[in-house]
Amino acid sequence: MAIRTLDGKKCLVTGAASGIGRATAIVAAGRGAELVLTDVNEVGLAETVTLCSGTGGKVLAARAFDITDFDAVTAFADEVHEEFGSLDIVMNVAGISAWGTVENLEHRHWKSMVDVNLMGPIHIIERFVPPMIAAGRGGHLVNVSSAAGLLALPWHAAYSASKFGLRGVSEVLRFDLKRHGIGVSLVVPGGVKTPLVESVQIAGIDRADPRVRKLTSRFEKHAVTPEKVADCIVAGIEKNRYLVYTSNDIRFGYWWARKFSPPYEFVMQKANDRFSSLL
Repeated sequence: MAIRTLDGKKCLVTGAASGIGRATAIVAAGRGAELVLTDVNEVGLAETVTLCSGTGGKVLAARAFDITDFDAVTAFADEVHEEFGSLDIVMNVAGISAWGTVENLEHRHWKSMVDVNLMGPIHIIERFVPPMIAAGRGGHLVNVSSAAGLLALPWHAAYSASKFGLRGVSEVLRFDLKRHGIGVSLVVPGGVKTPLVESVQIAGIDRADPRVRKLTSRFEKHAVTPEKVADCIVAGIEKNRYLVYTSNDIRFGYWWARKFSPPYEFVMQKANDRFSSLL
């Protein structure tokens, strides 16, 4: 029941107006997926629809709304399911970023990270995954976390709170959804050349400071393109990979952080199977 090809599969992509979301939508369109697209940016979303259609892709629905708004997510999900039925692939790509040390981060930074990067995907999961389970056709869930969801990166406390949280959700669902034939992929990009690089909020830091510009420039030199990330995501779906890396530096770093993963994964799957037998 695993997804071996995107051809003819109904696929939701959040954050589709730019960056990784747009690139993933375009790649999926080129692979024959039937797309359901969302983003808070209406203009950018319309541009993505045009780009996907230009590749011969089929866009079933596109709607601009904020995924932190549970009622808006619910209304959109109801409309999509009524007209097109359950989806085959759900991709949580939308996200924002804010960095800073704890004395400089404000409450709004912490709250916005959790609202958009964690609760947003949870809203999507709540409304789109249960119908996928009920349909009984299997499927795939993609959650885009970050290297900051694996490793303790400097200035990333608020961002990591959301991305570690999404990683936790994904790890549990990886084992839970297996009984329904639904795969789960956790995407953990390092640096990516998206507009987020220039727009990221750094609390208490002057972005014009030459030292900050130097660090930003160094970050960009090691960053991969959104298109590279999109290709990795699609390959992760088709090969049913849980951890989807986009660069080897993050793969190596996490190997050091958790080199005894096989016994852990074995025990977690057995424990999940045992609990599922009680249902």
